[in-house]
Amino acid sequence: MSWQAYVDTNLVGTGTISKAAILGQQGGVWAASPGYNLSTEEQNAVVNAFKNLAGVQTSGLHLAGVKFFTTTTDERTINGKKGGDGYVIVKTVQAIIVAEYAPPIQAQEAAKVVQGLADYLVGAGY
Repeated sequence: MSWQAYVDTNLVGTGTISKAAILGQQGGVWAASPGYNLSTEEQNAVVNAFKNLAGVQTSGLHLAGVKFFTTTTDERTINGKKGGDGYVIVKTVQAIIVAEYAPPIQAQEAAKVVQGLADYLVGAGY
């Protein structure tokens, strides 16, 4: 399956995720939903967020030009909100999945979808 198919089918295609991207931990966008453009600075901030969880907890993240507050972090997952919208970012062995959701979807629903794909990718060595 192509990286784009993971975004289209396993994330956005579930109806739970509104837009998503898969980034390489070494940089670059492997796949993204149409119109979901993360700037180079935003990509770098996502990759570096896992190296400074306290910093991202304090400063939040910008995704596709929108500033989100970070609500929870751990060594694998970062979650954030802006109004009713939110994001779930999950790190795998080689990639980082960035997914946004919108009402009526709740954070737990979105996290389950993103973490499920992340578990699959980890099992496949990615």
